Amino acid sequence: MASRIKAISAYRPKIVLGKRVDMEELVSFIARSTGLNESGVQQVLLELRDTVVFFAASGRPVKLEGLGIYTPSINLDGTIKIGHRADNVLKDRLNAEFHGEVVNRENIGKTSDELVAMWNEEHSDDPVA
Repeated sequence: MASRIKAISAYRPKIVLGKRVDMEELVSFIARSTGLNESGVQQVLLELRDTVVFFAASGRPVKLEGLGIYTPSINLDGTIKIGHRADNVLKDRLNAEFHGEVVNRENIGKTSDELVAMWNEEHSDDPVA
């Protein structure tokens, strides 16, 4: 018997991820878009990272307008971590401008129960328990 998670995972919409953008490509893109030189862009990005660490290390969340909020937290074992909550502007623009590939696009809007029913119909030999 298949698990519910396996069935849903097989049919849910998924974004096909391309190659990850590294710092070099990001810096080059920003430099071309702004007219700034690459070393200046890289220096600002590294300084931004260090600034977020500085304030988060003192227990302060950091809001980057248009990007989101970085908030420090602690695990039960004492490990400090940082969470990121994306800004609504970022999410809204991504939803409006997304042009990447989506697998199972036809299943957008279906419920998990509908996806399980699809699995059971196509896998009668291995239905969801």
